Amino acid sequence: MHVAIAGNIGAGKTTLTKLLAKHYKWTPHFESVEENPYLDDFYSEMERWSFNLQIYFLNSRFRQILEIHESGKNIIQDRTIYEDAHIFAPNLHAMGLMTNRDFNNYSSLFELMEKLVSPPDLLIYLRGSIQTLVGQIHKRGREYENSISIDYLSRLNERYEAWISTYTKGKLLIVDIDNLNIVDKPEDLGVVIDKIDAQLHGLF
Repeated sequence: MHVAIAGNIGAGKTTLTKLLAKHYKWTPHFESVEENPYLDDFYSEMERWSFNLQIYFLNSRFRQILEIHESGKNIIQDRTIYEDAHIFAPNLHAMGLMTNRDFNNYSSLFELMEKLVSPPDLLIYLRGSIQTLVGQIHKRGREYENSISIDYLSRLNERYEAWISTYTKGKLLIVDIDNLNIVDKPEDLGVVIDKIDAQLHGLF
């Protein structure tokens, strides 16, 4: 079983990954944020470091997917390889922060990798308003995220919605996070778990 959680910056992917891993006794796979050698540089000079950052994410995500399928375990994954290719890289390209040459190189590499990986059995998309995302970003207080603009988050949200509206690789569960508090309200987490059970086991 391979379940993956997708969503914009600040949507709560890591938090939900931890809670679901504990509930279902799944093995969690997290996004390598702390070890990422490009993040600080990227947020201070996006145009210079965008290609390096996206290649780093693509490499680590591809490696992660291979490990997931080799492990034979039930896995829950924080963010997918598709988000890098369908949301973050095209957004940087559209904003003029990644050159045509770099974007074409990146896209070609992703297309090659995509042929070698299987999609998750269930994709959970955390949908949130900009107000909710900004609130959660400020709450967790990562220094390198202080410079993220409303415009940047809005662009990403638009791309997420466009991607999700055409997602057909497997089962999809959309969770609206605006009025959800899975950390402090067990009943809210319970609602999400019930929806996951319904998707995985056909319980309605």
